[in-house]
Amino acid sequence: MKKNIEIINPATLSFDHRNPRIAEFSIGETTPEKDIIKILWNAMGVEEIVLSIKASGFFDNEPLIAVKENGKNVVIEGNRRLAAVKALINPQLADFIGINKNLLSIPIELRNELDSLPVIFVDDRKEAWKFIGFKHINGPAKWGSYAKAQYISQIKNEYHISLEEIASQIGDTHKTVQKLYQGLQVIEQAEKKGRFDRDDIKANRLYFSHLYTGLTYDGFKDFLGLRNVSEEVENPVPVDKEDNLEELLIWLFGSNKSEREPVIVSQNPDLRRLEAVIRDKEATYALRDGVSLIQAYEISQPKSETFEQSLLEAKRALQKAQSFYTEGFDGKDEGILKQAGTIANIAEELYDAMLKKWQSNQGPDAKKKREFSED
Repeated sequence: MKKNIEIINPATLSFDHRNPRIAEFSIGETTPEKDIIKILWNAMGVEEIVLSIKASGFFDNEPLIAVKENGKNVVIEGNRRLAAVKALINPQLADFIGINKNLLSIPIELRNELDSLPVIFVDDRKEAWKFIGFKHINGPAKWGSYAKAQYISQIKNEYHISLEEIASQIGDTHKTVQKLYQGLQVIEQAEKKGRFDRDDIKANRLYFSHLYTGLTYDGFKDFLGLRNVSEEVENPVPVDKEDNLEELLIWLFGSNKSEREPVIVSQNPDLRRLEAVIRDKEATYALRDGVSLIQAYEISQPKSETFEQSLLEAKRALQKAQSFYTEGFDGKDEGILKQAGTIANIAEELYDAMLKKWQSNQGPDAKKKREFSED
């Protein structure tokens, strides 16, 4: 992409409402510029660019990329840098953004320099997609997964470029492009069918990576009927699996209307736990009935593993209690003593039952009670 650099006043440059990172926050053509700056500042690290400009100025060797659309100079690459410059030029924005005014204070010399920014104009968006795609999908300045998916969809559907060619052009050798695109098609299918509303989710943003990552697991693929479905397909989830799709998205993102919290608190390990649950019919029914993810996960696991894990957890808890015994028990609280007695009785009953079962399997020469104690 060889183009001449032009020097442009930032006041004549507009933010790209179609930029995938901005679109994630429901930005529209009528959204005021100051609102876009605030979103970019709070969600996308504009402050670090402001600090860089204050220290070293605007790097002329990194021009903005823009296109002329509807009589506007729309910046399609460099919206964060544009937000930083506009904020520095208009320090009154500090109160609106909610930051210290001193952060936007600069010498008059720098202020004058920022009136002239290097910009490369392309004939249309398609001309710049390879550069932007490499930089933000597979390159040094990666976007979040949802923004990546939006941009891949735009390239494929508007420029009629196959996913395979997109992946090849940006150096993607792990089918990331295809996986991101399929994840977006799943979300959009659910929206078109009235199965999902991103404005209804519990969080203030869509954590798309939960779904995108989950779709790389066989358990999720089977639950949604995607095992042998091409990533290029629109509406990839079979009709008979759309009920599963609806409830999976609620488990991932929650629902205000249904008063349901997402079961995914932390992607690791909760996403793998959810996969294990939806692989097991009994565990899936339990999750549908409202039990916690961890309880449903325990149901999905072999009973022997759950039993052993429970014993280990009990042992660790008792060892912790024992370490606090000197300062934690003053010898006066009978209630705590009774709790310890109940625990001792449960442990005694469980050990006796386990010993009897073990002895019945070992025959008359089996060891006697307590000979197995680690102490």
